[in-house]
Amino acid sequence: MYILQESLFSFEELQILESKEKLPIFFSALDLRPYAKQLKSSSPQGAEGYCREGILRALIAAPLEKIDTFTELHNRLKNDVRFRYQCGLDISRPAPSISTLSRVFSDLTRKGLAKQIFHDLVSIAQDEGIIDGSHQAIDSAAIDAYEKKRPKKRCEHTGNANWGAKFDSFGNKITWFGYKMHLSVDTKSELPMAIEVTPAHMNDGDVAPQLIEQVNQCVKTKIEYLIMDAGYDQLKNYESAKNIGAQAIIPLNLRNEKEPPAGIASNGTPRCSMGYHMTYWGSEKNQLKFRCPHATGKVDCPLGMTACSSSNYGMVVKVNTLKDLRRYSIPHRDTKRWKELYNERTSVERCNSRMKSYLTANSLHIRGIEKVKTHIYLNAIVLIASALAMNKQSRKQIAI
Repeated sequence: MYILQESLFSFEELQILESKEKLPIFFSALDLRPYAKQLKSSSPQGAEGYCREGILRALIAAPLEKIDTFTELHNRLKNDVRFRYQCGLDISRPAPSISTLSRVFSDLTRKGLAKQIFHDLVSIAQDEGIIDGSHQAIDSAAIDAYEKKRPKKRCEHTGNANWGAKFDSFGNKITWFGYKMHLSVDTKSELPMAIEVTPAHMNDGDVAPQLIEQVNQCVKTKIEYLIMDAGYDQLKNYESAKNIGAQAIIPLNLRNEKEPPAGIASNGTPRCSMGYHMTYWGSEKNQLKFRCPHATGKVDCPLGMTACSSSNYGMVVKVNTLKDLRRYSIPHRDTKRWKELYNERTSVERCNSRMKSYLTANSLHIRGIEKVKTHIYLNAIVLIASALAMNKQSRKQIAI
């Protein structure tokens, strides 16, 4: 569970506007002409006869308007002349047919244009200071398939929907047939910067290195922290973070925890000769520094400091974090700073919630993983474009 809090841009504020006010503001942040030029029909009829930019606008506006089928989108364009006009379609002509909308969506998928639009908008949002990118939160969300359920063994060969399972916060096992939406989210703006879509059976920890590499290629600042829950507690994820110069903030999964090294607590804190946890005393480069707990006033050791050190400063232990990337972290595990960083993980939960509850990420009416990816990217585009639009609107109001 998480507490809904205000993000850098007010997506909710845009949501409550009426369509006649919302869509012009929303479209003001989108220049779709370069992408519309790449959409061509293979037949002389259908999409070629319509403004391709208008159809692309309609497909992107659909999640914002909670429209999740081509039939519903066609009916909205047919019956709502204002909506058709705001999408840039000729109101003197009939609305694009269901098959036309479907063909353009398929072309969008085949050319990978939704992904291209998304990454271009992420770049613009960084340039405008909306997205920071230095702190990333990674998590996945279940997406239900619009496909006939099949036995798991048959699903594994298709690369499409499969059976997934997870435990909720109460320990109950939840199963679903479909996909997983994996996001890397900027914790400052709560906007997605990298997306992967997989069949539901894929392990979150196996997908994280791909997300880390993807976000590292698009971010324009140094990534400092990658924040994930205990389901990502695998050495390869710590290594992936280290490879890009970042620190992974991941709780240890104690269910799979082996005995820690002798003289070391499970969270990486050394123990003194009396068995007390030593006091964390900061870090320098790759070194964690710990002091005698008696010297720092944390415990009242019956032997005092003299049993371990002749110095008035007390015994000091330094640990090289490179010895065990999984156990050792800078900042040290369970410190106030570490906990503050981990709390930023709720940003990805809020992003997942917006895409599934406010938009249509979990309302699939298409089949096949490639089309599902396009659907997810269109939802993510709405979030980024909304942020850009509200930022532009805010600047206008300040200027006035």
